[in-house]
Parts: sequence; C-alpha cells; structure tokens
Amino acid sequence: MEIYLIRHTTPNIGKGICYGQSDLGVTSSFDIEVAQIHRQIPIQEISTVYSSPLQRCKLLANTFSKPVICDNRLKELNFGDWELQAWDDIPKEQLQPWMDDFVNVTVPNGESYIMLQQRILEFYASLDLSSKEKIIVVSHAGPIRALLAHLQNITLKDSFNIKIAYAEVFSI
Repeated sequence: MEIYLIRHTTPNIGKGICYGQSDLGVTSSFDIEVAQIHRQIPIQEISTVYSSPLQRCKLLANTFSKPVICDNRLKELNFGDWELQAWDDIPKEQLQPWMDDFVNVTVPNGESYIMLQQRILEFYASLDLSSKEKIIVVSHAGPIRALLAHLQNITLKDSFNIKIAYAEVFSI
C-alpha cells in the first residue's frame, strides 16, 4: 500500500490559540495550497481518501473527487478545556505539568499525546498494508507526527523534531 499523509491547509485562526479538535474553517490561501498538494500526488491512481471529520480536513479531502471516509481516529489532539484559549491564558498550574510531560499527562477534559498515538496506530493497523492500493489520509500535525515517529522509531517526546507544515505531503 502506498499512503499519502497530508496535513490540512492553513486554518482560519489567529496565532497563539490552542485549537486541537475545534472545527475551524480555512484561510483564503486554500485554493493555492490545494493546487500545490494536487501536483504531488498521482490522484488518478488513488482509490480512497480517509479524512479527519473536522472541516479543515474534509474540505481538502473532497477536492480529490474520490470516495472519502471520515474517521475520528484521525482527529487532532483533544485539548479539552484549553480549546480555543490563548496559550498565554491557560493557567500555569495546569499548563506546566503538561509541558513537562505532554506524552503522558492528560489535558484537563482532553487527552494525552500517548492516547492520540494509540488511536492513530489503531487506524494504521486497520489498513490492508499488503494491498497495492494507493490512498490519501488527510489529518493534522499531531496524528501524522505520532505515526511517523512510530514508523521511524522516534520516541514521542522527541517527535516534535519532525516538522510538519500546513498542506505538507508525506509518502509512506
């Protein structure tokens, strides 16, 4: 199986805002970013597109004119009580323990990075990797980074060395 992992295009939100599973739209650069993505993928050979159900991913997934399967396991980290708050406004007594161990510490009413990795690995394990199929997976930086860390034997605490830009495509 050939998999094209794609991070969604630029979301329509200000800098410094925590927005994990918040359902955001996209910026006016969407069409330009989509054209750049399309040039990197043999779209005519793609059989299926899997997507996070959040609109910033679904909008991109629908541009490929292929069947789209939305899967909650492809969502970004659930930041719980921190969703749509400015990072600078999150109480330090809540933020610091998470910053010290974001892999294992659960965000208040959200999830930990290890929980995110478990669900993206469940998704990955559900694919028929022996197939000759070519698929697209449209997701977010967190799940993509967690999957790539697993595939490259990088610890989750070191996985942020894997840089993932908006609209970036990875082939695995």
